[in-house]
Amino acid sequence: MYRTRFMAVIFLSLLYLGLSSAGVAGAATQTRPDPMEQLRPFVNEIVGILTDKDLAGKANCRKRRQRVMAAAHERFDFKEMSKRVLGREWRKLSPQQKEHFVTLFTKLLEHAYIGKIEDYSKQTVEFKRQRIRGNRAEVQTVLKEKNVVIPVSYIMILENGNQWMVYDIIVEGVSLVRNYMEQFREIVRQGGYSELIKLLENKIDTLEHDLSKTCPIDLPRKAVP
Repeated sequence: MYRTRFMAVIFLSLLYLGLSSAGVAGAATQTRPDPMEQLRPFVNEIVGILTDKDLAGKANCRKRRQRVMAAAHERFDFKEMSKRVLGREWRKLSPQQKEHFVTLFTKLLEHAYIGKIEDYSKQTVEFKRQRIRGNRAEVQTVLKEKNVVIPVSYIMILENGNQWMVYDIIVEGVSLVRNYMEQFREIVRQGGYSELIKLLENKIDTLEHDLSKTCPIDLPRKAVP
């Protein structure tokens, strides 16, 4: 229950990040881009996708999800997230195994949680401050709805000298990466890496099956002879 709420808040905050702002402290240098400002276009794109009338409704569910994930890949470093959730186990993997794990972990996040961003509409997010240390940054925000205030921080890494990419999100002091890292570490300890992969594949299959009930696959229509 808590994990579901935790992830719902994460994707909800992605949806509304930047729609309102309070005082912002911390600035990028003249030669380094601003992490907070690089989040704004991403969020605007997500909002545009979810409010696009041409993408509304169950019939466009798959297409809408694909568009959201395509946008997410532009601002989230899923490989860095995957590396961190595996910890030391990551260094033991072959390039092919690493690629496979990144694919599975990204799919897990997509299938388990991305649909929840469509369930909310009245929340706002205020920027509080950002902290930049070398090639790492933390953008602190709060998610507000009526009398509820939830702190949400975005942990980012500067890549190629010009792009701030999100690799962790902290909601009410709970890290997405650490949350999964602790679960995966215990699974690997008890059953090995192969057991983790099997569990992830089974979980994704289950989530895909559940999704197919509410989000049908758009199959091409056969031409009428």
